[in-house]
Parts: sequence; C-alpha cells; structure tokens
Amino acid sequence: MTSIAEARRAFAAERVYLNTASYGLPPTSGWDAMQAALADWRHGRTSWEHWAQATEGSRVAFADLVGVDATRVATGATVSGLLSLVASSLPDGTRVLAPEIEFTSALFPFLVHARRGVTVRTVPLAELVASIDAATDVVVTSAVQMATGEVADLDALARVAARHGARTVIDATQAIGWLPLDARRFDVVVCAAYKWLLSPRGTAFMTVRPELLDSIVPLAAGWYAGEDPHATYFGPPLRLAADARRLDVSPAWHCWVGALPALELLRDVGIDTVHEHDLRLANRFRAGVGLPPGDSAIVSCDLPGAVEKLSAAGIMAAVRGGRLRTSWHLYNTDDDVDRALRALA
Repeated sequence: MTSIAEARRAFAAERVYLNTASYGLPPTSGWDAMQAALADWRHGRTSWEHWAQATEGSRVAFADLVGVDATRVATGATVSGLLSLVASSLPDGTRVLAPEIEFTSALFPFLVHARRGVTVRTVPLAELVASIDAATDVVVTSAVQMATGEVADLDALARVAARHGARTVIDATQAIGWLPLDARRFDVVVCAAYKWLLSPRGTAFMTVRPELLDSIVPLAAGWYAGEDPHATYFGPPLRLAADARRLDVSPAWHCWVGALPALELLRDVGIDTVHEHDLRLANRFRAGVGLPPGDSAIVSCDLPGAVEKLSAAGIMAAVRGGRLRTSWHLYNTDDDVDRALRALA
C-alpha cells in the first residue's frame, strides 16, 4: 500500500491546484512513461505492441477500482463515444429519465435519437429516484454532478430501478478516483479518466453488465474489437471478442501508456483512503467558508470574486454556474485549504 504522503510526492504542481473536476494532474510515473513513449515514436526506436499492452493493464486496474472483472470493461476515448453505443442500441420508443441539470455528454447520446421515438424526461436531481416508475426504461445520471458536486443517492437509485425493471446508466467521471463505487450494481458505468483518475485526456472506460452485452451493437468495431486483435487485421468473417472488449475502439497508444501508472497509483493507495482524505480537506474548506459538512470532494459556493482572489494568490480553481468550484484530491494538503481560506478572507 502507498500512503497519501508518499503518493503526494509523485506530483509536480507548481501552485495550489484545486481544479481536478476540470482535469487531474499526472503523477510523475505516468508523465515520464508517456514522454518516453513519445520520444520513442519521434525517433522510430520501437514497435508499437508494448504500447497497446498499457491499454490492457489499464483495463485491469480500472476493473479493480470499481469491483468488476476486467471482462466487463470496454475502453474508449470519451464518455459520449461510449454512451452512444448504448443509446444507439435502445429500441425505438425507449423512455429515458435523467436529471434536468445533467452534463450534456451523458444526455446528448440519448437526445439525438428523438427521431426514433426515444424520449428523455428530466426532473430535479432530488426527485430522480422518486420519479422512477413503470414507464421508465432507462435511468441516466452522473454519480457526482460536475457543477455542484452533488452526490446522487446511488443505493436508492439501484434499488428502485431494479424494482421497476429500469436499466441504470451511470456517468461516474466525477466520482471514480475518490468515491468508492461498486460498478456491479449498475447496468452501465462510464468514466472519462482524465479527471480524478489522473490520466491523459482521450482515455475512458465503460463497464457493462454481462447479460446486457449482447443487446449493445458495437457500431465502432475495428480490429481492436476482435477476440484476438492481432488475428483480425484482414477480411471477414466478423470475429468480435466475446466480452466487453468487443466495444473497444483502437487505443490512442501514448495516452494509455500515461494512464496505466496513474491507475496503478490510485489502486495502491486505495480509493477508501483517497475518499477519506479528499472529504476531510473538502469539509475543512467548507467549514472555513461557513458551509455545513458535505459528502463530496467538490465544493460549490457563492463567493463573488473568489476565483480572482485565489488566482492572485497562485491558486487554481474554477467557476461553474456562477459559483466558485473547488475540487480536492490526493495531492492537496491542509496547507492548501488554509492558503485558499486566507486568500478568500
């Protein structure tokens, strides 16, 4: 196991960075691995096969983080790209329920199928679980909302959706990496890895419940979706992987080389440990700005001019929905909280 203190030494931030909800910082191991691969590419010093192995290692590491077998994990580049496979495979007339303030990469893949009679009904997040009924075919929601940091009641959602026979599709981009999440409880869990998983942009995962896999058409199938990718370079017949790898797209090699060490670091530290650390810092900050304790590593608060004050003090944060958004991760410290509070004061 790697401690938080040991993990923190793996990062090279030059300022207080409170913006992981926008993008996470790479550990030195991931950065160095990616730079070495890029240098080898530039100078033509190597073949490519070992770069592709990083995709398979990343698949296994992600599976470990969310408690599923690696055979249930597909790899891709973006959340919308992966969800488009799910949405495109829904029957005509499917009825989808989602929060009204939801990130569009989780909504647009479903909304574009309106011509097939696919309907998307939106309700306030607080009413989402209570709105699941016999007329609901699919429930789509973020596990953690990107603007506010609000954490969905995933336990209740899984329980009520099962009662009504509704499929569950969870965008866990703002959750996996700090929030313990058992992907086995949901039909589909999708996650972009460039935020809390500290990986290069262009890396994403999707877990699929095995009994649902045959209903998803691998519309982007290429050579890498084959049972043995090195045996599917040429010609028919179609010979897709039997497991979730059939939904893979050909990997952007160098991005996955950078992702694998980051995922391994988080696995070594343990998500429960990261969760405790991140929440402690977030709640220390919440107390300092007069907010009650919360359950999220993302803190949203109405402090006019806050980002400008933080920036002047060398602190990176963000504004979403007109409110200050700070996000706290394993490379942050108590001193980061105190510096932010002094700047805001």
